[in-house]
Amino acid sequence: MTRQPNTPALESDQTKTPHVIAAPARVGFLTLLTRERWIEIARIVGVGLVVLLYQSGVAPLPVLFAAVAVGLYPLVKTGVVDLVHERKIGTEIFVTIATLIAMIGGEYIAGAILMTIILIAEFIADLNTERARASIKALIGSVPETAHIRRTDGRDVEVPIAEVKPGDVVLVRAGEKIPVDGVVRDGEASVNQAPITGESVPQDKTPGAQVFAGTVVELGALDIETQKVGGDTMFSRIVALVETAEEQQAPVQKLADRVAAWLIPVVLIFLLVVYFKTRDLRMIITLLIFTSPAELGLATPLVVIAAIARSAREGILLKGGIFLEQLAKVDVVAFDKTGTLTLGRPEVVGIDRFDPSISETELLRAAAAAERRSSHPLAEAVLAKAQASGIDVGEPAEFEVVRGRGVRVQLDGKTVLAGNAAFLTESGVTVPKHDEPHGESVVYVAAGGRALGRIRLADRVRPDAKKTILQLKATGVKRVVMLTGDNAAIAKRIGEELGVDEIFADLLPDAKVEIVKRLRAEGHRVAMVGDGINDAPALAASDVGIAMGVAGTQAALEAADVALMTDNLDRLVMARAIAAKAYRTIKENLIVGVGVVHVLGIIAALLRWIGPVQAAFIHLGPDILVFVNSVKLVKTRIRLPNAVSEA
Repeated sequence: MTRQPNTPALESDQTKTPHVIAAPARVGFLTLLTRERWIEIARIVGVGLVVLLYQSGVAPLPVLFAAVAVGLYPLVKTGVVDLVHERKIGTEIFVTIATLIAMIGGEYIAGAILMTIILIAEFIADLNTERARASIKALIGSVPETAHIRRTDGRDVEVPIAEVKPGDVVLVRAGEKIPVDGVVRDGEASVNQAPITGESVPQDKTPGAQVFAGTVVELGALDIETQKVGGDTMFSRIVALVETAEEQQAPVQKLADRVAAWLIPVVLIFLLVVYFKTRDLRMIITLLIFTSPAELGLATPLVVIAAIARSAREGILLKGGIFLEQLAKVDVVAFDKTGTLTLGRPEVVGIDRFDPSISETELLRAAAAAERRSSHPLAEAVLAKAQASGIDVGEPAEFEVVRGRGVRVQLDGKTVLAGNAAFLTESGVTVPKHDEPHGESVVYVAAGGRALGRIRLADRVRPDAKKTILQLKATGVKRVVMLTGDNAAIAKRIGEELGVDEIFADLLPDAKVEIVKRLRAEGHRVAMVGDGINDAPALAASDVGIAMGVAGTQAALEAADVALMTDNLDRLVMARAIAAKAYRTIKENLIVGVGVVHVLGIIAALLRWIGPVQAAFIHLGPDILVFVNSVKLVKTRIRLPNAVSEA
C-alpha cells in the first residue's frame, strides 16, 4: 500500500509553484531547427532559386556567381579550419575544388547544383547527428531546479536545488522527479528508474531504500534523506560520461581517417592523369564528385553516437566508440563470481540437527541470538532466516568475538557458541563426525557444552546467470571463465551449475590480472565483468572492463569501460548485441554507402555515361543511406540470441 501525499501546503522561499517535471518529449526534427539551421535552409533555398532563375534566363550570370559564393562560404570555412587545425582534407575542400573547376570550365549549372546538393547532404548529416545527441539528453532528462525540503522547525519549504545539502530531508510527491541521491526515510512509492538503470518497470521504494536524482515518483510520496547533490549525484556522473563518450574514437573510425588521409592525394594524382589523357573537364568534375571522401567521414561517428544513445536508454553506459568495437569482437568473457554470477549474499540452504530432541526452530534461535551482534555476512544470513521464519530471537547477555573462529554469548543462562568446527572443539565441545558439505559454508552451533547442530549456507547464483552464459556463447563468445577468491569447492559448485568453461579459484586481485593478461597473450579479446572496486585491476587489464550494478557501486563506474546500471545480467547480452549491431552498421555504411556506389559512379563517369549534374544527384543517395542506416540504431529492435543449451 503506497502512502499518498499528505503534506501541508508548501511554503516557498521563492514564492514559486511546486516544480514538477514532465517526462521528456520525443525528439523530432522540428525541435532541432535552431536559428542557425534556419539560416542554412534559407541559404540552400536561395541558391536553388537563383539556379532556377538563371536557367530560365531571368537572373544574369553575376547573380549566379554571387549565389555560388554565398553557398560556398560555409564549405570553404569548414574546409580551411580542418586543413589548418587538424591537417585534414575533407569533403568540403573536394566540393569547393569541383565547384570552382565547374564554374571556370563553363559548367555553371553543374557547379551550382553540385554545391547545393552537398549543402543539403551536410544539413541532413548535422541534423541527424544533433538528433542522436538530443535523444541522449531526452532519455536522461534533467533534474528539478528546485526541491521541497523539511526544515528542522517542521516547516516544508521550496528552495533552489543549489541550497540543498547532505542531510536535508527532501519531500517528493507523485509526478515529481527526485532531485538528489539519498535514502528513503519515510513513505512508500513506485519509482521509475529508467533514466538510471534502463528498467521500464517502476520499483517499489520503502524506508531504507536507495534512490537517485533524475528518477520519477509515479505513485506515492517519499521523504528522502539527502546523501549527494549536484555534480556528485549518479545522474550527473552519467550525463558527464555520456557527453564525453563520443570523443573516444573507435579503431575503425581511426582507420577511416587514415584511409581518407592517403586516399585524397591518390585521388588528386588519378584526376590529373585522367585529365592529361582526356582533356575532358566535364569528366574531371564528375569524377571529383564520386571520389569525395564524404561518407567515409560519416560512416562511423554517427553510428557511435546512435549506439551510445541507444545504450543509455537500455541502462548501459558506453564510455566511447573504442569500447563499442572491442565489445563486438570479444571472444572470451571472464566473470567475477561473488556479486556478479551470484547474488553476493549467502543464504541458509540447510539445517542439520545433531540432537534429535532439539527442533530446527530451537537450533536456529540459538544461532541467531549468538550472531545477533555480529556483522559477518554469514551472521546476517542466519538472522535473516530466523526473522523470515518468525522466530523471536533473544538478546544475549554477553558477546565475545573470537577472530577466525566464531562468537561466544550467554543466552538463557547457557554459553552458546556459533562458528566453525575447530572453534567448538577448542571450547571443549564434541562435534559429531559428518561429511563436510560440498561448496557450502557451515556454522556449527553449541549450547551448554553440547553440539546442537549446524547451519549450511551458500551464495545463490543469479536466476539469469546460466541463460546469460548460453546467450553469450550464441553470439560468438568461445570461452566463459570464472575468476574468484573463494575456495575451490565453492567455485566448482557454482561453475558446474552455470556451465562455465574454466574455473580459477583462491585468487587475489593480482592473480586475476595475470589470468586476464595470459588470455590476451593467447590472442583472445577479453571482457572482464565485475561488480566492485576489488575487481578494478582486472577490469583495467582486459580489452573491455564491464561493471555491474554501478548504481550502487560508484568506484566501479570509474574503473570500467562499460557500466551496466542494473544487476540484471541480460543487460550484458544487450550491450553485446548493440555493439555487434553498431559494428555491422559501420561495415554496411563503408561497403555499400562508400564502396559500391562510388566505384560504380567512377566507372560510369569514365565511360561518359553521366555528367556532373547526374553525379551530384547520385552522390546524395549514399549520404542519405548512411544517415538513415546509422540513426535507425536508436530505435530499431535489438534481438537477443536464444539461450541454446550445449547439452
